Amino acid sequence: MASLFFISLTFLSFLKGATCATFTLINKCDYTVWPGILGSPKLDSTGFELPKGSSRSFQAPTGWSGRFWGRTGCTFDTSGHGSCSTADCGSSQLECNGNSAAPPATLAEFTLGSGSQDFYDVSLVDGYNLPMLVEVNGGSGECASTGCVADLNRKCPTELRVEGGGACRSACEAFGNPEYCCSGAYSSPSTCKPSTYSQVFKSACPKSYSYAFDDASSTFTCTGADYTITFCPSLPSLKSASDSSPKTTDQTGPGTEEGLAGSTNSESGEVEEAALASSWLASLATGASTRTHHPFSLVQLALVLATSLILCYIHL
Repeated sequence: MASLFFISLTFLSFLKGATCATFTLINKCDYTVWPGILGSPKLDSTGFELPKGSSRSFQAPTGWSGRFWGRTGCTFDTSGHGSCSTADCGSSQLECNGNSAAPPATLAEFTLGSGSQDFYDVSLVDGYNLPMLVEVNGGSGECASTGCVADLNRKCPTELRVEGGGACRSACEAFGNPEYCCSGAYSSPSTCKPSTYSQVFKSACPKSYSYAFDDASSTFTCTGADYTITFCPSLPSLKSASDSSPKTTDQTGPGTEEGLAGSTNSESGEVEEAALASSWLASLATGASTRTHHPFSLVQLALVLATSLILCYIHL
């Protein structure tokens, strides 16, 4: 028993320098999504097709930093050449090859193992093109889920709406004003404040970045976790969610008790859906969702650690 414990500790020490995180991308949209990936070091792919109902996983080492997004309305020929109507990466290919998303695009951003913690967020700073949810599997720390599950394309202000309604631009992209872009004289947290436009995004998606200095309620941390990124995540039914999900106490968003109560009156279905989305996501981010933990024997622990190490090196 003592020798097995020693072996387990050895694996733990060894894994500190060789751990990796698994990113699993799932498409629950009613259409094909073409995810793009930008990060260092480069993962197995920088762009690929993800049909409706399918998923794909990637291994990323400690220290990896990058972003994921979903391209929509893409057309590629048999050689992989083509383009997308939203969030195109400009490579003219299925692979993005080091290019990022052209705004507007919903972004999931990660930095793994910075000071032992992972930092992650879902950002609408570059606008919005489709709903996205980031969920955490395992890990230690706060490890909250985050994302934007509301359909911002339907409530996008007219002046920010992309032709055809497939995406919603940020005020920075639409107007280019320094106060919207947090640039020039507005390049610090003390001078760049939320705008009317960023507050539209924030009220619908309170856990997502709505402008450049929206850090306090939008950056999340976890240690040693895997992550699931879902495009167009399914929401529970209105009745079951209102019966079981805690209501957020954030008085600035539509997920308040008053907002949910008001949805039974004359509010439109769109507002009701946005309120539900905010309340459901807020409950996830505050730890309302639970994970089941099972105790491991030392034998199981050693086997899990050994398997994790082998798989990480195989994929890297």
